[in-house]
Amino acid sequence: MKKKIFTSLGQMSGTSMDGVDLSLIETDGYDYFKQKSNKYYEFNDQLYRDLIFLRECVKNSDDLQKNSSIVSEIEKKFTLFNAKIISEFLNREGIKPDLIGLHGQTIYHNVKYKISKQIGDANLLSQLTKSTVINKFRQEDLDNGGQGAPLTPIFHFLISKQIKDNYKLDYPINIINIGGITNVTTVLNNQNIERDIHAYDIGPGNCLIDEWIRKNSNQKFDKNGSIALSGKVNELILNQAKDNFEIPTLKESMDINDFDITFAKGLSLEDGCATLTEFTAFLILEGLKKINQIHNIDVNNFIICGGGRKNKSLINKIIQNVSKENVIVNDIDEFKLNGDFIESQAFAYLAVRCFLSLPITFPNTTRCKKSSLGGQIIKNF
Repeated sequence: MKKKIFTSLGQMSGTSMDGVDLSLIETDGYDYFKQKSNKYYEFNDQLYRDLIFLRECVKNSDDLQKNSSIVSEIEKKFTLFNAKIISEFLNREGIKPDLIGLHGQTIYHNVKYKISKQIGDANLLSQLTKSTVINKFRQEDLDNGGQGAPLTPIFHFLISKQIKDNYKLDYPINIINIGGITNVTTVLNNQNIERDIHAYDIGPGNCLIDEWIRKNSNQKFDKNGSIALSGKVNELILNQAKDNFEIPTLKESMDINDFDITFAKGLSLEDGCATLTEFTAFLILEGLKKINQIHNIDVNNFIICGGGRKNKSLINKIIQNVSKENVIVNDIDEFKLNGDFIESQAFAYLAVRCFLSLPITFPNTTRCKKSSLGGQIIKNF
């Protein structure tokens, strides 16, 4: 029987907290996917400051309760902003989607307490956009013993099949998403979802660099890695950081609160950025080595996506250290996929899978006890 093709909108606001990615796709929730349109909307200065303030306020579950009124206030501002840009985006496209996948903005993630808090009021967004909204993608996975992250591997599996078919790229493939945290989907083959995809958070992505830039300048991030490229790595501080910090296991999801920049205190803007970039690259490379050890296989095809792929300093350090004769490192854009919008496209896809009651996480991607559904369907219009 022919599967229904849905038009779905995905919303993603990442740990950089600088804005929102919107993606409109067509998909059947299974094997068919077509990208239609993408757009980035930057937060206004006040909302950006509010979100950064909120993240600083919420460092543990007690903070989440203690600051509940502040959370609600900023959540409303965040939702109104999203309703405005989604309406603008859809009016421009002349399309009413079947579904909206609302990831929201993560402000706290703690696997131990089974809490993953993303702000974004799905009821209000549904009312304002007159659309069916799906949110809360992580909770069922957490309730089933999973880490609640990463959630994109099922979508990575789908696009890896398109890449293999269209560009003859051989498995196994590592799809490396460098966002605030770096996560990797290892696709061993394209035959069986539960067996052939594995996923891991492996270390920081942009989070350390972004925090350093925000706290030591009036900029939000190191555009193109230019500040790091103008600085000099402090080898003494870098080696101390390497000696004093280790990620013991890849079985647990990571949060930006797992890392800090205090070891770079006292360095200039440029030297601190260069040192933190080198440290980030080191941890990513160590994570990739651990993945090879887990599977007892050398993965030689790397595809990089996410905002961090634009940081030339970071990417050059990764490429220089993984490059050997049979290793190929590709930017996902080389395969006619927009690397800025893979996650927002993923949440459009996950929304359809949720609507169809299809699993979105698996024991090999989040360590959940069994394949798990995810998402809450909201229709409030």
